[in-house]
Amino acid sequence: MDHMTEIRPAQPADAEGMAEVQNAIYRAGLRANPVDAALVRERYLNVEHKVACTVAEDEGRVVGFQSLQRAWPGNPYNVSDGWGIIGTHIHPDARRGGLGRRLFAVSLAAAKDARLRHIDASIGADNSPALAYYTAMGFTPYQEGGGVIPHRFDIE
Repeated sequence: MDHMTEIRPAQPADAEGMAEVQNAIYRAGLRANPVDAALVRERYLNVEHKVACTVAEDEGRVVGFQSLQRAWPGNPYNVSDGWGIIGTHIHPDARRGGLGRRLFAVSLAAAKDARLRHIDASIGADNSPALAYYTAMGFTPYQEGGGVIPHRFDIE
């Protein structure tokens, strides 16, 4: 799939496809709640603190996306100012094809341009695909988190 997959900035018209990616992850038991397009727009597309939001599109279908936001006061992850908050969402049918690596390359470049010092990925302790992905990208755990394990990537 990866050879034909386009990596590009997310657009408002991608909200339905992005929601379907998250809902496929939910159906696979790796996400707590389903979402709709309105929530995707609110959480990823129309956000004040957005650094980058990038989609992977294969033959007109969104098969994954990655969001990078600058930490804001009172964020739900308790991430410090100067850090980024990243979320990666790959359709279960599209995993292990290199999409996450390609998406992270775009997010990392955006993080450097935004002068972020660190990136946080707060990962569910039971989400082994996400834990493996972020470890492969160079993230390391930095706090005890109970059901969520905060990982960090230091930007040089």
